[in-house]
Amino acid sequence: MNIKKIILYTISKIGLTFKSSIMTKKELVNAIAADAGLSIKDAGKALNAFVGAFGQSMKKGSRIQLPGMGTFKVDKRSARVVRNPRTGAKLNVPAKKVVKFKAAPALNKGL
Repeated sequence: MNIKKIILYTISKIGLTFKSSIMTKKELVNAIAADAGLSIKDAGKALNAFVGAFGQSMKKGSRIQLPGMGTFKVDKRSARVVRNPRTGAKLNVPAKKVVKFKAAPALNKGL
């Protein structure tokens, strides 16, 4: 049984309200333990092992494909010049690597 925390973000300038549901690590571990029939301690170890392996793979620049969920890949973002909207000053943003996610069709159908 998952208890979801609802956080309301209100942007007063334009009057929009967004609802966002956040699952904490503890709630995720409890869900894994319940679904897989594991103890909470073992589910926590499994999640930590997954996160560690995932991070190492992303550092190497590998692509990770999880059927039914989607594909994670490392992409290069080129250097660019941006403008500070408050002061108008130009800033140089260096190139960097970012992780991108593309959802699988099965995940999109479930939304």
